Amino acid sequence: MDAILAQLLNGLDKGGAYALIALGLTLVFGTLGVVNFAHGALFMLGAFCAVTFRQLITLETVVIDPEQLSAWGSPLEVRTPLAQTWFGDFGAVLVDYSVPLSIVLAIPVMLLIGIAMERGIIKHFYRRPHAEQILVTFGLAIVLQEVVKAIFGPNPISQPIPSAVRGAFDVGAMLGLAPGALTYPMWRLIYFLFSLGIIGAVFAFLRFTTFGMVVRAGMADRETVGLLGINIDRRFTIMFGIAAVVAGVAGVMYTPLL
Repeated sequence: MDAILAQLLNGLDKGGAYALIALGLTLVFGTLGVVNFAHGALFMLGAFCAVTFRQLITLETVVIDPEQLSAWGSPLEVRTPLAQTWFGDFGAVLVDYSVPLSIVLAIPVMLLIGIAMERGIIKHFYRRPHAEQILVTFGLAIVLQEVVKAIFGPNPISQPIPSAVRGAFDVGAMLGLAPGALTYPMWRLIYFLFSLGIIGAVFAFLRFTTFGMVVRAGMADRETVGLLGINIDRRFTIMFGIAAVVAGVAGVMYTPLL
């Protein structure tokens, strides 16, 4: 029974990540009618945007340790946050909260990336066969992956979990089991609750706001909405940007779990 509960808990954060990716993919397909095979690359871009911002915030530098070599003979990289060394206690706080700050900074960047992608490439494939959309977005995904690989290397990069949420919940004690028999990391629970919050926020945005109502009307009858003098293309562009933000933030939040 404990093993079953443990596996169910382990699936919460992964289910949240898949749900956020699917949410953004559904927004794009539902509003624009485009099958976006590059959507997974936005998950990756969000993660590496956050990594870049964290390195800038903490003034992280790479120190090569010549005495420690990997099995391939390459020196291991030891990353040192200079902010903590230079600014003392303030630098330590800055390093500790660099991940939440990087998440906030990555949001506008992902919005701009999504809008640029839609305006530069995707808009030219509206009302085109899905096979063409798949080919161009799949090619775009490969390009983005290779660019990121060239800049950051092929190995995954993890981010530290903020010290305030590095602990774990004693789920076993809550369920009447032996204390410590079943624990669940706080960050994984935060990720799951965060994914539920994003899904609810997007649903409320589309359901109850004027912008969302116009978008849903454009999904049903784009031509009629255009005849009413509403620039539906601009709203669809914003929706593509929102989908990119959802995928990017999902990637940002998942980096401490790697």
